[in-house]
Amino acid sequence: MVRLTVYGRTYCHLCEDMLRALESLQHELHFTVQTVDVDTDPALEARYGERVPVLVDPDEHEICHFFLDLTALTDRLAVR
Repeated sequence: MVRLTVYGRTYCHLCEDMLRALESLQHELHFTVQTVDVDTDPALEARYGERVPVLVDPDEHEICHFFLDLTALTDRLAVR
């Protein structure tokens, strides 16, 4: 099972929306999700700034940001 990461913030409504959308797809597409708050690490905050949420695969390949791109997600999972 692939573990995806969402880089985001605790007060971000777009982050919450992406996590809800991912949650509804986890069993069908066979992945798990971990979340990382970019504000807990200065390097992550500098890297992502206001461009959150960012969904990445285990290789840190960016799948999408701001909103869940279902096509990009399914395409990326297909190559794993």
